[in-house]
Amino acid sequence: MKSILLIVLSFLIQDVVSSQVLKATAVKMSFFSEAPFEDIYAESSQGVSAIDVDSRSVYFKVPIQSFQFEKKLMQEHFNENYLESEKYPYAEFKGNIEEPIELRLSGTYWVHVSGELTIHKVTRIYRVLGKIVVKEDTLTTSSEFQVKVADHEVKIPRLLVKNIAEIVLVKVAASYPLSTVLEGQNSASH
Repeated sequence: MKSILLIVLSFLIQDVVSSQVLKATAVKMSFFSEAPFEDIYAESSQGVSAIDVDSRSVYFKVPIQSFQFEKKLMQEHFNENYLESEKYPYAEFKGNIEEPIELRLSGTYWVHVSGELTIHKVTRIYRVLGKIVVKEDTLTTSSEFQVKVADHEVKIPRLLVKNIAEIVLVKVAASYPLSTVLEGQNSASH
């Protein structure tokens, strides 16, 4: 029984070691709210992301407090009243690229990514269209999609309903160096 367990564990460890994960820091995320009285735009470049090349799983995480607004008061209200960033400090996405593409080959790919987006303690399933560009030593991703504020239990006071849109446009862009993947391929071929 012990030998079977050791064999299974060695296969699992080997699979994890052979899996190649691309990492991105300084991921740019923004959102835009178009409302009758005032448009609201904020962005952050403090997000992080990872893509497992073999399984095509995708992960994004951004600190809520890292979003910068044009007006300081908007930023305070966003963090204190709406997203409650002290209680719920991150927005997170965990998903998978649906199409079977080879992320090591140069080209431009339009893909669907489906997974779970957690904002303000509420997790919802999303399916979004994304663009992946593999060129030279970099893989870049970008996507834009809509998030319904009420779906994540973000409450907007009645007095401000005309200031904040019910649906917010979210944009994400990330750049992943391919050096680790290319090094893994070169060492495997020798």
